Amino acid sequence: MEREDLYNLKKAQMSELAAYRKTLYDHPVLKFLFLELTLRCNERCLHCGSLCGDVPSDELTFEQYRRILSDIRQDFDIRQFQLCITGGEPLLRKDFFEIMGYADQLGYNWGMTSNGTLIDPETARKLHDCHMKTISISIDGLEASHNAFRQTKDGYQRAMKGIEALIAEGGFKHIQVTSVMNHGNIHELEKMYELFAGMDIDSWRVIGIEPMGRALLHPELLLTAEDQRYLFDFIRERRMEDMPVTYGCSHFLGFHYEREVRERYFLCNTGIYTASICCNGDIIGCLDIERRPEFVQGNILHDRLKDVWENRFRCFREDLAERSRTCAACEYRTWCNGGAHHSYDYDAEQQRICFKGILWNSDSEVTNK
Repeated sequence: MEREDLYNLKKAQMSELAAYRKTLYDHPVLKFLFLELTLRCNERCLHCGSLCGDVPSDELTFEQYRRILSDIRQDFDIRQFQLCITGGEPLLRKDFFEIMGYADQLGYNWGMTSNGTLIDPETARKLHDCHMKTISISIDGLEASHNAFRQTKDGYQRAMKGIEALIAEGGFKHIQVTSVMNHGNIHELEKMYELFAGMDIDSWRVIGIEPMGRALLHPELLLTAEDQRYLFDFIRERRMEDMPVTYGCSHFLGFHYEREVRERYFLCNTGIYTASICCNGDIIGCLDIERRPEFVQGNILHDRLKDVWENRFRCFREDLAERSRTCAACEYRTWCNGGAHHSYDYDAEQQRICFKGILWNSDSEVTNK
């Protein structure tokens, strides 16, 4: 297919997706339910959007999770969505396997995000026994870069041993490595590719550092325009090889990069496919979004998730571009819709990340070719 024909095909498909997105505002489909078990973490990552670490964490009890999981199973067809376990570091919960064992007993399809440092052969076996399907382990650069970024002395070696323990245990549907690239580690992509290509993982998810949480305190780590172009060209080129490399779900990338660096077109899932329950029970859209009072849609201790999902969430089911003067005037707003909620600055009413002018512009579409 000629490049121009492919461009037009993508544009037409994304226009269909834009129309479908509007129907999801009135008829959302829960596909991913995130449970944030704790804000506690044994690392203190410089990019953490939730400011996790050695911090106070108001957490629900095992008995409360028993009721919550039972109520959700009663109200939803739990076969239709994935339960996504996250934190902080979820494995810091001493009752982690009680909670997830009960979820497994109820029939939930579940996966987890972890830093991997607490996974040894015994833990990997227990994760298999309670039927964890998927897991994403964070490796943010080569050893020195990873440890500095996560402010952990031996985090890299422990995380790599955790991945190897999962691989050795076997039986998991998908083992993924996620890497957050910043201005300090972007030059390590090639060596990281060689490393992960030699491991029996199912995919490598490569994303750029996002201007949120602790990253806002470290502007020197944010990717430059040159870094961003290098990142996307690297992913696109490596996807032509055997190693399954993918970019994350965030951000509209223009028609020459969409579907070439990931499997799906951009669609911010917040509030239309995704809901989250914070460790204190607050019900929100996406855990990466700034924890503002107006975004809390209820609390699972006294609200049923089904009622909240069906009758609230209006703040996430709207055209985000309408809030920003810049986005509202942009010719790409139909497909971008103002971008991702988690990177939107709700005080300044503007998107913190826009790839127009970096990956493409309105005149020539692609600026780096």
